[in-house]
Amino acid sequence: MDIASDIAVRFGPEVLASLGDYIAIPALSPHFDSDWKRTGAIDMAAQHLFAWAMGRDIQGLRGSIREIDGHTPVIVLEIDGTDGVDQPGSVLLYGHLDKQPPLGDWSEGLSPFQAVRRDDLLYGRGSVDDGYALYAALLAIEALQRNGQPHGRLVVLIEASEESGSPDLRAHLDALGDVLGDVSLVLCLDSGALSYDRLWITNSLRGNISMSVRVDVLTQGVHSGEASGVVPSSFRVIRQLLDRIEDAVTGDVLLPELNAQPPDHHLIAALALSTALDDPLSRHFPTVEGLELLGRDGADRLIRQSWAPTVSITGFDGAPAPKDAGNVLRASTTVKLSVRTPPSVDAHVAQAALIEALTVNPPYGARITVDPEAVAQGWMAAPRSEWLNDAMVEASRAAFGQDPGFLGEGGSIPFLAELGHRFPQAEMVATGASGPGSNAHGPDESLHLPTAIGVSTSVAYILRAHALR
Repeated sequence: MDIASDIAVRFGPEVLASLGDYIAIPALSPHFDSDWKRTGAIDMAAQHLFAWAMGRDIQGLRGSIREIDGHTPVIVLEIDGTDGVDQPGSVLLYGHLDKQPPLGDWSEGLSPFQAVRRDDLLYGRGSVDDGYALYAALLAIEALQRNGQPHGRLVVLIEASEESGSPDLRAHLDALGDVLGDVSLVLCLDSGALSYDRLWITNSLRGNISMSVRVDVLTQGVHSGEASGVVPSSFRVIRQLLDRIEDAVTGDVLLPELNAQPPDHHLIAALALSTALDDPLSRHFPTVEGLELLGRDGADRLIRQSWAPTVSITGFDGAPAPKDAGNVLRASTTVKLSVRTPPSVDAHVAQAALIEALTVNPPYGARITVDPEAVAQGWMAAPRSEWLNDAMVEASRAAFGQDPGFLGEGGSIPFLAELGHRFPQAEMVATGASGPGSNAHGPDESLHLPTAIGVSTSVAYILRAHALR
């Protein structure tokens, strides 16, 4: 049995049952469950995944769940290189186990914390983001060993704070210096895909700045017939503040600290990709009928997704549901902002510029409170070695039957920027199974099982090439 067939067979009932049990655990990231230690779901998920991992038939496997006071845990698995492999450096395989909240109503028959399989899709929160990663990584390693193929020294790292911007990661990386060693290759399984027909490699990621902005105008709500026209609306103040940082018509971000020019080779790649796939983002999202997408054309949409700074309001507080709303001028309005920054922008500088723009000279003298969260730095892949470029082509052909695709992602993976800073000589491969309709972070999140198998197969081929380079 070859590597691809081996993984396809074993990514079956046993793996799906264990992955389903993981989906059932509401392991919300610390930002969404500040009392996570008492809740116990993150620890439960870590124990579940670790127990499955340590039951694998992998020679040279040893592991532990590492804990640091005040930080979420990480799963660390070490696998010795096979006999005869004398390549320097370790390979680090990365995923995460923390989850986003359910976010709204799921479709009939689906539930965020209940695994449901329909044909090739496995539904449930954490299925594709990023529960499958541990299974895919270890099945790849098992397949290499069963088929007598080599691999170097490997370290699998599964963290538990990625969906909160990885605030706990740096402390763990500091503590794991001796375990990680000199990392020569990083394989990140937390990225996305534009289609399910090939291996997709991410060449860049935007940064992310999250913050809550609160405007207070009253100490308590007042009858709107009495106060409106005299007391300024807190919502109107929020609108004015947002107009300082974003053009309300075009969506363009106005602060120079948040803008950057994409490199020419990214522009050329976007044009080629849009031409080859016929404007893939036009079919990527569950838009309502008749919605006009931003961007001049398919290539421009790809660049906007991967390089344009954006401001999204992802949460709102201070207002009752419409059915409960009375004629009251509300005392305050709070919005949660998710601000994406281009890969080359310094996210900390951008955060400082945002805070200044939102707080200086508040309209009407309203009280403005900004509560910033962890900053996620953007990332760009350095040029890859010839052996790795060849390996990615071989891997995609073996797993999917055609050459790989390369894209810039609009999301953030703070781990890659942090590892790039710590190990500047390491090769970086970011890939994943999150493709059209997978809806990570939203309702009806799903894992496309053939793509998960393909990603796992591709990992095996890249690990073998690393050992033979």
